[in-house]
Amino acid sequence: MAIKFKVIERGQPGVAGGGTKKFYASPVMDGEINLAELTKAIEKICTVSGADIRAVLYALVDVSIDNLANGTIVRLGDLGSMRVSLNSEGKATAEEVTASAITNTNLIFTAGQRIKEMLQAAKFQKE
Repeated sequence: MAIKFKVIERGQPGVAGGGTKKFYASPVMDGEINLAELTKAIEKICTVSGADIRAVLYALVDVSIDNLANGTIVRLGDLGSMRVSLNSEGKATAEEVTASAITNTNLIFTAGQRIKEMLQAAKFQKE
């Protein structure tokens, strides 16, 4: 199976009118899968019931949120890991940096080894 991509035109960032425009590959997303669909797919390949799978997946979300909120990196084996990232305003001294200097939070996902291997071996197909 190949990852589909389309071609998009982008201008130069920060240049009025876009500057010199170039063409780039951009992945084409082919739908999405939600927790209910993940549950059904997992149920087909193992002996665990759908109710138990759902319970574990929802518990995983809750436990991940609690740990991320406490500054813990959440490692999910071959899937990867998640951690919180911050953006803040720069200040002249360390004492001036307080919680009010934080302007944004993000979640960083780092792929696990099996996902990295899949990405390295990926085939691509132009749409």
